[in-house]
Amino acid sequence: MSDADDITALRSTAHPLRLRILSLLTGAELSAAEVARELGVAHANASYHLRVLLDAGEVVVAGEERIRGGVAKRYRHPWREEDHAGRRRGVDVRTMAHEMVRRTELRDPTAKANFTDAELWVEPEVWQRALSLLVEASELVHAEARPPRTEGTRLVSVTVAAFGMTATTS
Repeated sequence: MSDADDITALRSTAHPLRLRILSLLTGAELSAAEVARELGVAHANASYHLRVLLDAGEVVVAGEERIRGGVAKRYRHPWREEDHAGRRRGVDVRTMAHEMVRRTELRDPTAKANFTDAELWVEPEVWQRALSLLVEASELVHAEARPPRTEGTRLVSVTVAAFGMTATTS
């Protein structure tokens, strides 16, 4: 992947609405009209953001269907595909933080939650175990994501940013 591809992928995810679209398309293949209805935005707005994500390779066309004499594309987020995994590392951290603020405002105060922020020194074995558990949890919720408002499901938020750091003196 070229530097230009990296920049395109980063820019495509640097908008909070596009991150919401990616989350939505993790559990369902949806048309622009369905994305617009679910997120409460104009159809033209959803179409525009889907085109940006498609051009950057962040979503793929999952199929087409005939609707009222026209053809509607259905999109999905290929979160598990190998080519996609490396690109997601470049997500703009400021955009992730913005989404975290928005999602926290929607938090169910009666539901159990976990908030953790830490910069710690731990043994390598502890770090590897913790990282493995975080990866497993992330893959579990992505793999089990369902279309919006599916009976028996609930809306949840998962934001994971876990990484080793270089030692500094500051």
